[in-house]
Amino acid sequence: MMLSQLQKRFQRIDQSKLFQSFVIAVIIISALTVGAHTYALHPSVELALDWMDSFITLFFLIELIIRYFASKGVKHFFSKGWNIFDTIIVLGSLYPAAGSTMLIARLLRIFRVLRLVSMIPELRLLVNSLLKAIPQMGYIALLMFVIFYIYAAIGSMLFAHINPVLWGDVSISMLTLFRIATFEDWTDIMYETMVIYKISWAYYLSFIFLTAFVFLNMMVGTILEIMTQEHQNARDKEAGDDALPATQGQVKALEQQIAHLSKLLEQKDQ
Repeated sequence: MMLSQLQKRFQRIDQSKLFQSFVIAVIIISALTVGAHTYALHPSVELALDWMDSFITLFFLIELIIRYFASKGVKHFFSKGWNIFDTIIVLGSLYPAAGSTMLIARLLRIFRVLRLVSMIPELRLLVNSLLKAIPQMGYIALLMFVIFYIYAAIGSMLFAHINPVLWGDVSISMLTLFRIATFEDWTDIMYETMVIYKISWAYYLSFIFLTAFVFLNMMVGTILEIMTQEHQNARDKEAGDDALPATQGQVKALEQQIAHLSKLLEQKDQ
């Protein structure tokens, strides 16, 4: 009984908007302290930042313990991927324990900024959408690689004698095509080859059309579709089962029950 009351108390603390806002504020302060260490500061300021960083690390550990006891046990706590992520970040920031000024410790504590993702629902939704879109984006990326490889092979065959630095082999040609796809001085490359091959502009325009317009829009469309589904799932979860529209089977079952009640009433009247 006492354990359940303690768990409810921890749940109230964990679900409190004031507590969550305070955690977000501490995460932002933590990011600022890490950034401040990159400047040449007075030794007293460095010492104050080290003490602040230690208190922030201790607070994150306490906050994680509160969330753990607010859950329904170890299995329930670690069944959520974001809890595992937060645990790794917090434990990583604790190592090495006596070296907050060491490079490794600072690098590990930089990742505490990522805890903003786990604390803010909108950011979690964006990351979840991106992770779920990766399998579909993988097929688009595979098709892009095929296009890159074909164009790289053609470019190496046609333009290697013009500029071997850019078109010497397939791998270098693929790197050059990536530069073209990002529109980084791609016209200079095109004009160089047009001196020998007047119609080589078609090679570049067709490649840019496929990569920068078609495939990029396909990736954006995939991510937007997944995000729309995630937003809908989140709204349905918040609304609950009572707010969901009735299915066709439920409507038919209700009609049958009404018809049955009507017959019973008619028989009673007779």
